[in-house]
Parts: sequence; C-alpha cells; structure tokens
Amino acid sequence: MHDTVVLLVDDEADFVEIMTKRLKKRSFHVEVAFSGPEALEVLENTEKVDIVLLDVKMPGMDGIEVLSHIKEHSPLVEVIMLTGHATVDSAVEGLKLGAFDYLMKPCDIKVLMQKLNAAMKRRQQQVEEAMEARTQDIILRHGR
Repeated sequence: MHDTVVLLVDDEADFVEIMTKRLKKRSFHVEVAFSGPEALEVLENTEKVDIVLLDVKMPGMDGIEVLSHIKEHSPLVEVIMLTGHATVDSAVEGLKLGAFDYLMKPCDIKVLMQKLNAAMKRRQQQVEEAMEARTQDIILRHGR
C-alpha cells in the first residue's frame, strides 16, 4: 500500500523499536537512526526518505540542528518533530525552521498516521511543483 519511507530518529531504543513495529504494521518502510549524525548519514546514503520523525531532545546534536541540516540539504523531505513537555518551545522553533508539524511523546498512533499522511501529501505537492517549475525553466531556455 505505502511506498513511503520514514526515517525515525530517536535516542531511546525502546521507543524506536515500538514505533518501527507500529509503522511497519501500517505498511511504511522504516529506516532508523539513534542520533543526529547517524540520521544525516542515513539521509545521505538512502536513496529516498520521504518523512523524518525527529526527536527534539537528543544528546550531542539535537533535533533542531538536524532539522536545519535536513532543510538545507534535502528541502523536500518533510520533518515531524517529536517532543516531550519540556521541549515544546524547541518544537515551535522547529516549525519556524520548516518542520511540517510536531507531536507530543508518547503520541497516539491515529494522530501520528494523520500527520504522516498530511506530510506525504504536502511532499508530493512540492515535488510536483518543483517538476513543473523545472519544466517551465527548460521551455523558457529553449524558446518554446
């Protein structure tokens, strides 16, 4: 059903394991990373990541740093921030930096599915718009 690739980034192994099972059960392809640098490496080496579920609070490189790197290098990848109560301000900061949305942890699977589907729709729309702009550019350059 889905060929959507979700990269799940969180330093809590139990959370990653549970969420991976829940997403795979719903036919998502799931890649995992347990740190910011690992997430960026997965993004660089994986042919297609559609959506990143990104924990805000991680040791070392936090989710905000990872988000700004993703938006700089892969602007069409949608990012949903995952946050605990203490990091809501960071999640809001993430929205300003281009995150699609944020969810409180632990998140309700139905709400998560709604957010993932909405993020995927926005990504498809942006990809189509980018292709249209490129087509228009080619037409203009070749004078037709």
